[in-house]
Amino acid sequence: MTTFAAPFGSRTTLRVGGDARQGIDVTTADELVALSETIAATTPVYVIGRGSNTLVADAGFDGVLIHLGESFSEIAIDEDAATIRVGAAADLPVVARRSVDASLTGFEWAVGVPGSIGGAIKMNAGGHGSSMSESVVSATVFDLDTGEFLSLGNDALTFSYRHSGLESRQIVVEATLRLSPGDREEGAAMLKDIVQWRRANQPGGSNCGSVFTNPPHESAGRLIEQAGCKGMRIGSAQVSEKHANFIQADPGGSGDDVRRLLEKVRAMVLAECGVELATEVKMVGFSPDTVVGGRS
Repeated sequence: MTTFAAPFGSRTTLRVGGDARQGIDVTTADELVALSETIAATTPVYVIGRGSNTLVADAGFDGVLIHLGESFSEIAIDEDAATIRVGAAADLPVVARRSVDASLTGFEWAVGVPGSIGGAIKMNAGGHGSSMSESVVSATVFDLDTGEFLSLGNDALTFSYRHSGLESRQIVVEATLRLSPGDREEGAAMLKDIVQWRRANQPGGSNCGSVFTNPPHESAGRLIEQAGCKGMRIGSAQVSEKHANFIQADPGGSGDDVRRLLEKVRAMVLAECGVELATEVKMVGFSPDTVVGGRS
């Protein structure tokens, strides 16, 4: 277990925001146990994978940033059982491609999601009509407060739309996914189609993915566009011209600008459409009274 200088915002896909008080790189399960014995129960923590779906305040994060090392990214596929045992640090696109190579289907949607397995389980990530909850059989979770490893089945994870029942101090270590036997060539074609669709319909650059969850039977992007927010800018942050449910940050920009723009969009959609949007983005380091309509 090593302590590192703790840039935080620059490690996210938005690439804006301040630093963490401390950063810890954990390389083994034993180091997780050791960490639980040294970190105070009152110390805020945040586990970072690839840094998507995260917005950091310019003031930074007065807590500990935890990163799981390469040993937590192993992928073991049982083709006969159509299951994958995968570490929490494994990249979703890598797991998607490996599953197709093994002639398994059901996880192709993840090829375009720039996240890791652990974060995807914690927020029940999804796309193209699928989500993690449909594939997860069980997850091994480490509880920083008790120092225990827990094996939680799908029901115990209490998945809902873009959410799970896991607490901030519960760290996903690995998971077992169940897929279905498939055709490798069909899976490869599906991967290609998904990648092409995302390139055609979603922006590149510095963004954190979809900002708002879709309301029931509605599209957040459509509502944002209807409210006249597409292309709107505050400081160094702009609502994407390509897809209105994305906010892009200028190089060297401000996390606080992104938050102000996010809240302006919410207010305009509520005023114009009568719908209060909730954020998908985890907002870190902001005071509670500045985080509106989301889970901080």
